[in-house]
Amino acid sequence: MELILKQDVENLGFKDDIVDVKNGYGRNFLIPTGQAVLATSSAKKVLAENLKQRAYKEAKLIEDATKVAEAVKGYEIKIASKTGSGDKLFGSVNNIDLAAALAKAGTEIDKKFIKVVGGSVKRLGVYEASIRLHREVVADINFEVISE
Repeated sequence: MELILKQDVENLGFKDDIVDVKNGYGRNFLIPTGQAVLATSSAKKVLAENLKQRAYKEAKLIEDATKVAEAVKGYEIKIASKTGSGDKLFGSVNNIDLAAALAKAGTEIDKKFIKVVGGSVKRLGVYEASIRLHREVVADINFEVISE
């Protein structure tokens, strides 16, 4: 089943992409939740026209996202957390904590665009995360988890 995505869908595609999905996934989830529409010939023509009009706006968005990525790469992020014996943490550090640390440093980034490599962090040390600022701009940053 061929669909046009109306918004970004995790592990499937970005807004205005034409994707092939299984019939049940499209019919029972994507279309009823408003995340996609059927890719008919008329819908494809409308999509092509919209993409043409949006092309110059997209260049500005990419430029802004690149500036934010350069600023974020310059940050030295340290997240303080309570520790038990050795270097083990009470709880964990995840994308929510990293989003709060970035906000404190001066850049507001939504937590859903941050992925900590390896999932949540449960020990002290230096770790890596990737931040998706735009479909074409991804910033990889390092952060350190230190003892409180």
